[in-house]
Amino acid sequence: MNADGTISQADNTSLRELCLDIRRQVDALLMDASGDDMLQNVKLRTRASLAVIEEALSLYPRQTRLHTLSLSYNGGKDCLVMLILYLAALANYASALPEALQSIYIVSKDPFSQVEAFTLETSRKYHLALLRVERENMREAFAEYLSPQGAGKDVKAILVGTRRTDPHGSQLKDFSPTDGKWPAFMRVNAVVYWKYREIWQFIRYLKIPYCELYDLGYTSLGGTQDTHPNPALIVPEGETEGLLAPDGRRYRPAYELYEDEEERLGRDWAT
Repeated sequence: MNADGTISQADNTSLRELCLDIRRQVDALLMDASGDDMLQNVKLRTRASLAVIEEALSLYPRQTRLHTLSLSYNGGKDCLVMLILYLAALANYASALPEALQSIYIVSKDPFSQVEAFTLETSRKYHLALLRVERENMREAFAEYLSPQGAGKDVKAILVGTRRTDPHGSQLKDFSPTDGKWPAFMRVNAVVYWKYREIWQFIRYLKIPYCELYDLGYTSLGGTQDTHPNPALIVPEGETEGLLAPDGRRYRPAYELYEDEEERLGRDWAT
C-alpha cells in the first residue's frame, strides 16, 4: 500500500492498452447477432450504460475530467460490471489516460478475506489507485474521501454500482445528486437499471474473473457477520452438484439464481 493509503498497482499492461482491449471485447458482445433474448437485453443495457458514462465524462473539461470523476469499487459483481464498462468507455480517451484511475473502496464491517483479496487483485489488474476506507457507514467514508484534505478533494462525481433492486435504490436514476447530510457529489448510477441475471450474463459472456464466494452460493456480499450463502441455491441432500460452503451444505453458483427478489435472501437484514 502506498504512503497516501492507496493500493499500489503493478501490471505490465498499461491502462491505455487495457481500455482498448476491453473495448474490443465489449464491442464484440454488442455485435453478437445471437437471437438469445437475454443477450439482447444485455446489449441494450450495455449501450445505455456506456452512454451514461460518456455523458458523465462530457460534463467536465478534458484536462480535468479524470480528476473530477471517481469510482466506488468493492469487488462485488455490480461494481465489477460498472468498472469494465468504465474502462471500455475510456478507450475513447486512450491518448490522455493517467497511470491509474482514482477510486475508493469502502470496506464492509468484518470483511471476507476473499473479498479483500479479490478487490486488491483486481485493483492492480485494472489500474485503480484505490483508497481503502473503513468507516461506520458510506456517508462518513465519502465525507472523508471528498474532504479538502482527502484523496478525492477534486472529485465532483462518483460512479456507483447501485441497482434499482438494491436497498434505497428504487428511486435512483442514471444521475442522482446527494442530499441531506451527505457530502455533495453526483452519483453516476451506470448500472442502475440492470437486472440480476443481466449482470451475470455480462460477466460470463466476457469471461470476467469474479470473487470466488459467488461460486459458493453467495449472491450479495457484505460482511462475514451478516452475509451467508443464498438458501434459494441450496442443493438438495443426496445430490452432489455445487460446491461445499462453510456451513457444510452444497450450493449452486450465484449465476444460477434467476429472480431479483431472491438476491438478498442470504443477508440478515433482507428479511
